[in-house]
Amino acid sequence: MDFSILTESWPIYLEGLYTTAWLVAAALVIGLVIAIPVGVARNSRLPVVYGPAWVFIYFFRGTPLLIQLYLIYYGLSQLIEVQGTLWQEAWFCALVAFVLNTAAYTAEIIRGSINSMPKGEIEAAKAYGMSNAQAFRRIILPSSLRRALPAYSNEVIFMLHGSAVAGIVTIVDLTGAAKIVNSRYYAPFESYLFAGLFYMLLTFAILWCFRRLESRWMRHLRPLS
Repeated sequence: MDFSILTESWPIYLEGLYTTAWLVAAALVIGLVIAIPVGVARNSRLPVVYGPAWVFIYFFRGTPLLIQLYLIYYGLSQLIEVQGTLWQEAWFCALVAFVLNTAAYTAEIIRGSINSMPKGEIEAAKAYGMSNAQAFRRIILPSSLRRALPAYSNEVIFMLHGSAVAGIVTIVDLTGAAKIVNSRYYAPFESYLFAGLFYMLLTFAILWCFRRLESRWMRHLRPLS
């Protein structure tokens, strides 16, 4: 293994690391903002409310992220005028695809967490005289979001790994950086191994952050010793 490739190419990997980090972080934040109302709407009993949410969730969960990226990056220009707009930028198309994909998965996580809400907490809220809206805003939704943390941590990691498709549409993320290094040195093993190590470091950092959040926000769910 030639480690000199990494020492000579670390600026490219750092650029890819920065691009991957901000793309994934922005997609997760925006996706979470979209996912909360969609997940709540998915639990509605009104067809006009849960119907669009159901279609959104199952389309983006039922199709590969790569296909979604291709539809937005290559196919959107056949439907609208993209010249002179952000839609012609590869990073913007990738961000939109990531946002919609993670929003669908996160909405389903939130829906399941709301449905698994302990009945005792809801009854306690009603016993305090809260209305249904107050109970949902103060008790059900905050508690559901806390209990969704373990499943959501998996979605964050999947989103990080799925972001590797951004390199296909000319974005210099970690995978794109590895492609550039490989084209310069013809060393595919070292090029992609180093990219994989960066992904692994990001994964461990995400897991550590979520373990800290779980230990703080889910302390009351631990069994008494």
